[in-house]
Amino acid sequence: MARERRGGRPRTPEAVVEQVDGGLAELAPDRERTNAWTLLIDGAPQSHVDLDDPTHLDFAYQRRIGHVIDLAAPARQPLNVVHLGGGAFTLARYVAATRPRSTQQVVEIDGRLVQLVRTHLPLDPGARIRVRSVDARAGLAKVPDGWADLVVADVFSAARTPAHLTSTEFLDEVRRALSPTGWYVANLADGPPLAHLRGQIATAAARFPELALAADPVVFRGKRFGNAVLVAADQPLPVAELTRRVASDPHPGRVEHGPSLADFTGGAAPVADTAATPSPTPPPSVFH
Repeated sequence: MARERRGGRPRTPEAVVEQVDGGLAELAPDRERTNAWTLLIDGAPQSHVDLDDPTHLDFAYQRRIGHVIDLAAPARQPLNVVHLGGGAFTLARYVAATRPRSTQQVVEIDGRLVQLVRTHLPLDPGARIRVRSVDARAGLAKVPDGWADLVVADVFSAARTPAHLTSTEFLDEVRRALSPTGWYVANLADGPPLAHLRGQIATAAARFPELALAADPVVFRGKRFGNAVLVAADQPLPVAELTRRVASDPHPGRVEHGPSLADFTGGAAPVADTAATPSPTPPPSVFH
């Protein structure tokens, strides 16, 4: 909470900088929102949190995942959610605020980052959120069969998704943890020529019959590095409503599915553990 200057005017809180397992973490105050913060690791923005309004999602990719969370079940219906990658727990806070009584598991390997966030951006003690400081795939393996309504993958190490979280074998574990009507949603990052993104779509298509991909049009066209949100399920997805919501965002995006998404994949092959590689390193211009 910001302290007050004499005269009652609030003083902007100072940034918090600490070394964590994944690099140098900084919690930077948002100059435009009173009790909001951005988490950066080695200068790369990771999460944005508004402690006064956890339903506010500032980053475009997090807004798109928020739309998926909203559409996964009727409004305010509790869900069982697994978050692979914790960051500042932005999406777990969003679920807790929009779907009270949800039960959530957050898997974040960086224990020092978890402690930093818990200390300075504490979770609502009434929220049913359990945090495990283990590797994402190892933590997923502990989830009971068919338990999850949503598995949300947003895992980056040194700004790259680790190789073992990009394979068909990883998605086999996701499918095992999901309920028959559950959805998988992943934050993917890539740039020209989009070989990693196309491979990830092909990998998901090898395990799920229903897919949709939301991203900025310039990312689809391979014009710049950026994030794409992939949704996968066994049942038909509400593509029309997702498309409407993504198009109406402050930074409008586009949704591809069906034949157009298959065409975008361009014949890429599914990725197995034996051939998996981390996602590409973002160029410096992404962060500066």
